[in-house]
Amino acid sequence: MLKWCLVLSMLLSSMAFAYDKIIHKNDSQATNEKCVKCHNSATPGIVKQYLDSPMTKLAKKPVLCVNCHSFEHQTADDAEKATLPTADSCAEECHNEQLVQMREGKHNLAWFGMKSQVAYHGQPAPITGEGYRGCSGCHKIGQKGLMGIQQGFTDELESDGGKEISEYRYGNAQCDACHTRHSFKKSEAQDPRACSNCHMGFDHPQWEMYKSSKHGIIWDIEKNKNEDNRTPTCQQCHMAEGNHAVRTSWGFLGLRIPTKQNVLGLIKIIPDQEESLNKLAKLLPDGNYEGLDDDPQWVFDRTLILQAAGILDSEFQPTERFIEIIVQSEAANGPSKFNEMRSEMKAICNNCHTRGYIAEHFDASDSIIKSADHEFAKAIQAVQGLYKDGILQKPEGWKYAPDLLQYYDAKTKIEQELYLIMLKYRQRAFQGAFHASNDYMHWYGWAPLKSSVNVILEEVKHMRAATKTVEAKK
Repeated sequence: MLKWCLVLSMLLSSMAFAYDKIIHKNDSQATNEKCVKCHNSATPGIVKQYLDSPMTKLAKKPVLCVNCHSFEHQTADDAEKATLPTADSCAEECHNEQLVQMREGKHNLAWFGMKSQVAYHGQPAPITGEGYRGCSGCHKIGQKGLMGIQQGFTDELESDGGKEISEYRYGNAQCDACHTRHSFKKSEAQDPRACSNCHMGFDHPQWEMYKSSKHGIIWDIEKNKNEDNRTPTCQQCHMAEGNHAVRTSWGFLGLRIPTKQNVLGLIKIIPDQEESLNKLAKLLPDGNYEGLDDDPQWVFDRTLILQAAGILDSEFQPTERFIEIIVQSEAANGPSKFNEMRSEMKAICNNCHTRGYIAEHFDASDSIIKSADHEFAKAIQAVQGLYKDGILQKPEGWKYAPDLLQYYDAKTKIEQELYLIMLKYRQRAFQGAFHASNDYMHWYGWAPLKSSVNVILEEVKHMRAATKTVEAKK
């Protein structure tokens, strides 16, 4: 008897649950029709996009307005009650795999990386905040609320539990940077033009490089369709098989984490720093960067660049910026990740090109970084010498000088040139090389880089000569 009572109870509970589900579904559909009717007058373009989107055509479970915006908003007077989605909203029932991939990638760190830059702070709100008219307009693809060394977390990033997200009404969706609302079409996000909104201009003109390369020209000639996959797009190279991690071996700044072997090799070049270098080596990973020429001079050049960015101090020891920018913002990779991603990218190229051709292309592009680093390091060392000899004085409030991360707040003409080399000319030289855009590599990158270095070295000579003249008159 008890058994049958339990069966009956379970059956009645199941029926009640099913009934509630039907009622809730009907309520949702009725609400959705109400949303569409009202917004046909208020925002007709959005309604058209939504009705044409794949979200409404899902046979099993169409995405309704309330799935993203909740039931709270019912009238024109309570629009503020409408919930605005985050990336987690997209993952709840449909796109969890893509969100997991994105959380492991560089796009997810974009907001944190932006805030790690000293030049970011103190700018007008539309550049840094919800105005989304400057840095934040692109960097909002990153997750808000990630806490690092500035909040006392020296290892993994921690979440603030939604506090920062709650301070912004708009710009938390992340996914809509590529799958623009309210269309959300996969084909739209697969188009290289979807990347061009952010990956263009002053410091990372990848879109212009792609368009001027043979890859981009073929894509354009074929009416931007690429139906037979004859030429690669941004997504085919950087999001192979739809992986949302979007990582590259060299990264945005063309940096690598020095290895223990790299740093110990520096002792031959700067023997007076042996104690400091041994101390630094103990903190760094073992391993080798496969296929790269890691001679001590290049390591030294890269070390000077890290010093000028305040990532290593004058004694070659890691600073708080090393943790925030290199470790937590992942602005550089160690040998294990670097080699893995390099191998994956070469395999993608191998779909069309021979392994020998690919190796030559990568070797040539690596050599551009090496050459650019050497020129850049000469300029940095010259400016460092001015500070060391007291010809230049460290600006008030600055912890490091010269400081590449002060960007446009640099106080002298030669330091402004250093900023242009780092973010503009060096970027264009090595990125243009890898993207097979010859003009960008040379005339927009290498040529002005060389010119700028020469300007700095000559100006340093004049400043030293002027200082001697003043001292002689005393």
